[in-house]
Amino acid sequence: MGAFPAQPRAIWRVLVGIAASAALLGVYARGGHAWVLGFGLLVPWLLALNPTSTLAGALLSGWLMSVAFVVAVFTWFGVALDTYTGMGTVPAVLALCALAPLLQPQVIVFAVVRHLVGTRHGAVVRALAGASAWVACEWLWPKLLGDTLGHGLFPAVWLRQVADLAGAAGITFLLILVNEALTQAVAQRREGIRNVLRSLALAVALPAMMAGYGALRLSTIESVLSEPAASMRIAMVQASIVDYERLRRERGTYVVVREVLDTHFALSRSAIEHHHADALLWSETVYPTTFGHPRSEEGAALDREILDFAAAANVALVFGTYDLDAAGEYNAAAFLAPGTGLIGTYRKTHPFLFTEHVPAWLDGPLLRRWLPWTGSWQPGSGARVMLLRAADGRELNVVPLICLDDVQPGLAIDGARLGAQAIVGLSNDSWFTDHPIGARLHLAVAAFRSIETRLPQLRVTTNGLSAFVDPTGAVLASTAIGDRAVLAGEVPLRDPPPTLMVRWGDWVGGAAGAFLLLLAIASVVRAWRARRAGTDSRATVDAAMSTVPTAVDVVLLTPGWRVATGLLRVCAGAGLLWLVLRMLLRDGLQVNSLAQLQIFIWATLTPAVVAWAIQRAFAARARIEAGMLVLQQGHQRIEVPLDRIVTAQAWRIPLPGTGMDLGLASGARFAHGIAVADIHALLRALAGAGSPVRLIGAASTRMADYATARALAMWPRLDHPLVKFALFPLLPALPAFRLHQHIAFGGTFGEYYTYGLAAWLTGLLIWWAAWSIGLMIFAAALRIVVETGHLAALPWPARAAAVRRTLAALSRVAFYAALPVLLVFRV
Repeated sequence: MGAFPAQPRAIWRVLVGIAASAALLGVYARGGHAWVLGFGLLVPWLLALNPTSTLAGALLSGWLMSVAFVVAVFTWFGVALDTYTGMGTVPAVLALCALAPLLQPQVIVFAVVRHLVGTRHGAVVRALAGASAWVACEWLWPKLLGDTLGHGLFPAVWLRQVADLAGAAGITFLLILVNEALTQAVAQRREGIRNVLRSLALAVALPAMMAGYGALRLSTIESVLSEPAASMRIAMVQASIVDYERLRRERGTYVVVREVLDTHFALSRSAIEHHHADALLWSETVYPTTFGHPRSEEGAALDREILDFAAAANVALVFGTYDLDAAGEYNAAAFLAPGTGLIGTYRKTHPFLFTEHVPAWLDGPLLRRWLPWTGSWQPGSGARVMLLRAADGRELNVVPLICLDDVQPGLAIDGARLGAQAIVGLSNDSWFTDHPIGARLHLAVAAFRSIETRLPQLRVTTNGLSAFVDPTGAVLASTAIGDRAVLAGEVPLRDPPPTLMVRWGDWVGGAAGAFLLLLAIASVVRAWRARRAGTDSRATVDAAMSTVPTAVDVVLLTPGWRVATGLLRVCAGAGLLWLVLRMLLRDGLQVNSLAQLQIFIWATLTPAVVAWAIQRAFAARARIEAGMLVLQQGHQRIEVPLDRIVTAQAWRIPLPGTGMDLGLASGARFAHGIAVADIHALLRALAGAGSPVRLIGAASTRMADYATARALAMWPRLDHPLVKFALFPLLPALPAFRLHQHIAFGGTFGEYYTYGLAAWLTGLLIWWAAWSIGLMIFAAALRIVVETGHLAALPWPARAAAVRRTLAALSRVAFYAALPVLLVFRV
């Protein structure tokens, strides 16, 4: 009873919360309009999990939720297992429940990490850590069916477009954050409407930003798709002949293969005659023997018959078959070209565990005796780009994916990097015949590969659901379960610009794991420092905040100059955002054009430099002398009697930076606003010298706390713009420029010897500027995370400063260490 609170009501609350979330998951998994449930389906469980005070309680709650997850979402899979293995429906479902910690381990890891972080940090860091634990676990432990919460947003056309930035894992991360925000809103309902509205604002903002990006992305993709381009017409043949093993036992192998081929030949001729197909796709293992390695004379004759059909039809043909080498047998796809015959074979990289492949360390006579239905195929060697060649010479580079290959993003991404222009999927979903929800989920998961890579997809199955998927993930046409049909579509012969997912790979899980590792290191270092100093970190902060400075650097701005400088800062940020959106939607994720440099110079750098120049022009030094606040601005000296300064009001909007307005005893406001990094430091100096100054209002106090925490979290050297954006970019820019010189001109100074010093220096400047802009964009993204986390933690002053320090330290590690390491591994 120690795992949960001892009261029976508390135990029932946990069980009811788990049951409610499981019920919502079950509805959510069925798709359609239920996608909206994704933003709140974890809330009942999270509300029940919050009061859990022990690690054992969090672990038990996570285990129960994993079992409930499997029951709610994957009961159909247990029934399908019974159909395939004959083990019985109840034993199959019970086996899935017993294996729930292996099938859905992220639920348990999420509960444990969320609990551990919640004991040391506030709600914001706890939410980030929990979401990171969820997606990092799914990244480290690829699940049997590749499922993740983000797949449930497939019906949401705008929202799912975010997958080209962060994949389905990124959508899962955002869904969990929204669930956390709603949970926090419910938990704070008795603490005032302002706290509730703050959490609700975050819960609304994240989906709104997803929708905004999706709308912009769709408009750019539609404009690209509307441009004229050569195309190839491809037809998919769905014959709906299933249960080969039963048919073999009843009628013999040759008779079954004969019927399968005759049916596909007839449907293929129809596709050529009526749909004018340039290429034909047949489904996974449609030719259930080793093509090219016949085992009998009859097999050799069937091989020749397929080759003769393709040659007579004068079309490209792709079909599922088996392949063979010294290592064993493979589930494969054979590619035939008009006039050439077999041009290559792709071997399935991810065979299904047990039913198709058993790892060598687990295989043996005992396992085969217990599980006689286990398969013996070997895994292939990874992604390959194959050629579909039409009779008139048109060519389409495709990356083939066989069944389970499409549930993980890696192979499609590798194919896109290798130059694929489309995805060809072959699957045998016949074991979903009586369970169409499985076929629908598989199609939805496969469609995310098209969104992530922006490659169109032709997906042919044995008996449904065959589909033509466009680069936005839209299913333009599909068959039904059990249909015997031909599905044809036009595929443009164009190279899509690489997405962030193609450039960075499936990066969200790794980044989330790195965040958790850095968070753990920061906690250990902070605890070590606290023990070494003999005090806790909060006392250290309090000591820093109690220090009375002798002088403070400030900027004196009249209202007009403050507005002008603030607008320039906003323009600089908007210019950077414009550049990022242009890169995402049009140019690709590289700074490689003069137009991008011009946008950066005029829309970002120029207003930022002008704003900096204004602030430098009005910079001053504030100190206390003889009962006066002295503001020394160059040769100008402004003196204000301390006893006349009675109020201070922190700027609600920290533009052009944090600062405050001083109120005088006469009721007037001091003519200049004072921009200052540490508001509390200046106020301590005033109060320590006898001024009756006080902050006005809770909002002003929170903004002053924000300014002070931000100032204390700064590292002047590492956070200096010249270090971050002038010196540090040289680290990647110089090797990249040297490599470019060797490739393009044959040596480090090749351009100098060919075109002169000016050309060489111009090239070096462009490479440095490109890396500087890229790092500035990365730093801006990190800054958004830090500021969002800090602002969300402001209602809890005791934790807000620690949240700021932690997030700022993690952002520095990500900027100065994690990014270079990632680049080294990428190279």
